[in-house]
Amino acid sequence: MTARKNTVSTVQNEEKKKNSIRPLLASEIECRVGTMKPDGSGCSLLLYKDARVDMRILDEVFGEMNWKRHHDVVNGNLFCTLSIWDNEKKEWVSKQDVGTESSTEKEKGQASDAFKRAGFNWGIGRELYTGPFIWIPLEKNEIYQSKTGSPALYTKFSVKEIGYNEQKEIIYLLLWTIKTAFVLLMVIQRKKYMLPMFLLQTLRAKYILV
Repeated sequence: MTARKNTVSTVQNEEKKKNSIRPLLASEIECRVGTMKPDGSGCSLLLYKDARVDMRILDEVFGEMNWKRHHDVVNGNLFCTLSIWDNEKKEWVSKQDVGTESSTEKEKGQASDAFKRAGFNWGIGRELYTGPFIWIPLEKNEIYQSKTGSPALYTKFSVKEIGYNEQKEIIYLLLWTIKTAFVLLMVIQRKKYMLPMFLLQTLRAKYILV
């Protein structure tokens, strides 16, 4: 009887590991400007992902036929319900959240945001909220005046590498961009963690301890 219980427990643990949401890859993370100084001398960067990343991870972890979504309007707000099939319970398990409007496409942006927020409830992309505050000094040739009169950014930043600890917290980031034909590498590292050797050997790297 004990051996059977141990076998069942092992199978359940393996099933949980198989259905575990993994941390985001560097290629799945994008950067956008959060805030910018009025004089354009610096800006903060935010890390984000688009809804296609959520779809890909759901397909990868649970299977294309084992998750579904639907949207409902409640008191004028668009909600997304993201359901995943629980093979052990033989039923759909659902989590829901509400979206906010996009500055470009109102309805599409709200639906996408609701979907991503529902995915966050399942654990997709939670690690982005463990990232450090990122502030980038800017030069005058990197900014221009937008239609609204506020400064906007020519320079585009990307996540080249990212590392996590066992709690899926971000412990280092390698950001890069092309500025005046040179590649700028910026490593943002948590103080108590050592960087991988390949990052320590990277040329022209600027280190920021957080």
